[in-house]
Amino acid sequence: MSVKESFKDAETRMKKSVESVRHELGSLRTGKASPTLLDGIKVEAYGQLMPIKQVGNVGVQDSKTLMVQVWDKNMLAPVEKSIRDSNLGLNPATDGQNIRVVVPPLTEERRREYVKLSKKLSEDGKVAIRNIRRDLNHAIEKLEKAKEITEDERVRSKKESDNLTHKYEKTLDEMLHNKEKEIMEV
Repeated sequence: MSVKESFKDAETRMKKSVESVRHELGSLRTGKASPTLLDGIKVEAYGQLMPIKQVGNVGVQDSKTLMVQVWDKNMLAPVEKSIRDSNLGLNPATDGQNIRVVVPPLTEERRREYVKLSKKLSEDGKVAIRNIRRDLNHAIEKLEKAKEITEDERVRSKKESDNLTHKYEKTLDEMLHNKEKEIMEV
């Protein structure tokens, strides 16, 4: 594999790590209604566990209320039970074919827990990015040993890999900062 291909592979993997963290942060409760809040909930449907998205539409009615529109009326009770049993502290209410989920405001203690969790998720993402950089640097060193690149190219490539790493770490820092602000907002 050439240096260019190694960088392309590393950048793709770094983007995936950032997207993974973005998804994880999106599923944290902030006191505002967000459809991603219910992403992790599985529903017992037709003899198997399914994500809530596969049994209905999840949307935002207003800033404090989620609306789950279930496609099959027989699934209302299992969906409502799954939301209630999730440890998100939500209390759904059924009205016809829809389930309203009011997102209660967070306590100060709970906010601080979510900030800690979001910092951990961000740090895990940074560790993944640094591991990708390590793999990239190993690939660069192998290319130099195989005499496919010069020592100058190796040094330049390692510097580029550091810059790439810092770019994605900065993206994670910005995401974390925004999420903390969102969580602590009353």
